[in-house]
Amino acid sequence: MVERDETDGHLAGFAKILRGACATGRRLTRDELESRRLHGQRAAEAGRPLRGLIREHLAAAREVQPQLGSGAAGPLLAAVEQAVDAFAEGYERAQRHAVRQEEAARREFIDDLLYGRSDLGRLAERAVRFGLRLSQAHAVAVATGPEPYGDGYPVARGIEEAVLARFGKRQILLATKDGRLICVAPGDQPDVLAYFAKRAYAATDGGRVAIGRSHAGAGGVVHSYEEALNALDLAERMSLDGPVLHAADLLVYPVLTRDRQAMADLVESVLGPLEQARGGAQPLLDTLTAYFESGCVATEAARRLSLSVRALTYRLERIHTLTGADPADPVHRYTLQTAVIGARLLGWPGSGD
Repeated sequence: MVERDETDGHLAGFAKILRGACATGRRLTRDELESRRLHGQRAAEAGRPLRGLIREHLAAAREVQPQLGSGAAGPLLAAVEQAVDAFAEGYERAQRHAVRQEEAARREFIDDLLYGRSDLGRLAERAVRFGLRLSQAHAVAVATGPEPYGDGYPVARGIEEAVLARFGKRQILLATKDGRLICVAPGDQPDVLAYFAKRAYAATDGGRVAIGRSHAGAGGVVHSYEEALNALDLAERMSLDGPVLHAADLLVYPVLTRDRQAMADLVESVLGPLEQARGGAQPLLDTLTAYFESGCVATEAARRLSLSVRALTYRLERIHTLTGADPADPVHRYTLQTAVIGARLLGWPGSGD
């Protein structure tokens, strides 16, 4: 009869090790322990479940026990403990290596996906492994918080778990990139990104989320991601209110800044005279911003600036005097408001643009 350990790969040599150790009561040698680690590693690579493997080791040890002399129970138990521990160590080592490889492959895929650095056909093939079908249209949401996100961080993990618990069967990819949390979802499922944005805002206590438009194909993910990043940058420069920004609602701003030099010329020619005011241009620029954002309602603008209506009216008159443009005149209002938006986009007057 051929012994079990000669036919079962992961048990090969196990019975011989036990008999050798029990013969003198010695501990397992370094080579014996390493052999068990290697068998554990190979079993993990083969996808064998650890619980069943441990059970088979114990069964093999019971078969060896009758072959040993009386009083061998103690040495046998010690030898089994050492052998199984080494086997489990090799098994876990292989699992950790596999996890690291998977994480590296996932990170490489995410980088290629978000930056479009890979062949699109090959990228689409790899995407299936991570739950995406790039033949469909996708949209990307990007969340930022007071602290950077990182893989495995409690906040990021909590948001990911919440989204996957609710939409686990959808084709969703969540990841971190450059300290931000990213969610890629099918373009025809806006509820996924809306829920992601809600959870991200609630979890970060002051974070902000931008959602790009839906675009088709692998290149569409890159486009949507860039739109979301640009929306976050725009919100920072423009001090836009609201925790959730939609790139579709902000398309006018890239149009205005497409010709940066033309915008800078407009700002300088229309608003440049405000620098002659006592205290500089900034207070009057803030006045125009509040006035336009309040729908040109003087009482509301005054409230936002913590001014009296009379003080606000004086500032508007001063702006009219310096620039020659009346904020209350519909003919002048568009030019002034466009220049104010341009000033905020360009950081005028602080940046010197």
